[in-house]
Amino acid sequence: MESPVIPLDQRFRGYLPVIVDIETAGFNPKKNALLEIAAVIVELNENNDLEITERYTTHVVPFKNSELDAAALKFNGIDPHHPFRMAIDEKEALDMLFKPIKVAVKRNNCTRAILVGHNPAFDIAFLNAAIQRTQIKRSPFHPFSTFDTATLGGLAYQQTVLAKIAQTAGLDWDNEKAHSALYDAEKTAELFCMIVNKWKQLEALNI
Repeated sequence: MESPVIPLDQRFRGYLPVIVDIETAGFNPKKNALLEIAAVIVELNENNDLEITERYTTHVVPFKNSELDAAALKFNGIDPHHPFRMAIDEKEALDMLFKPIKVAVKRNNCTRAILVGHNPAFDIAFLNAAIQRTQIKRSPFHPFSTFDTATLGGLAYQQTVLAKIAQTAGLDWDNEKAHSALYDAEKTAELFCMIVNKWKQLEALNI
């Protein structure tokens, strides 16, 4: 992929937005397993609009002695022990995702990545817990700052639920695919790009 025409180092205070969605076996990042993670990288195109450039996802093996909440598994439809999940260990999963993110951070002259998510406090808590468990020393992500599309959606489209924001914004939404980490991350990324690009258009009109 060619480098963006204008690197993103000046747009978000030196941070590269990376949209993350995590599917888990519960709500406690210290006890419940991380089961699936997706990361979507966004960059500027030749028109100086933000767009999706890279997508990564993997299933994750539950960490040792982790707890699997039956209600959470029913909600996201994941069978942690399914033989065709092709799941990998947490450290391998994070290393696989972090490598291209670090490359994109450098390509855009940014200092680090910033997690973009829908109610991202959940995602960053599970990400940070996994980083601590696997003793990864250099995460590309800011440890606590995030961008929240629930807040942005409330501002731009008067909705806070991801599906309703997407539909209000005119994006396609498939309930059958929802709660897949990659699908939710892609839709969140599309929404984030749409709002950022819309704001640029408003600025150009001096609104």
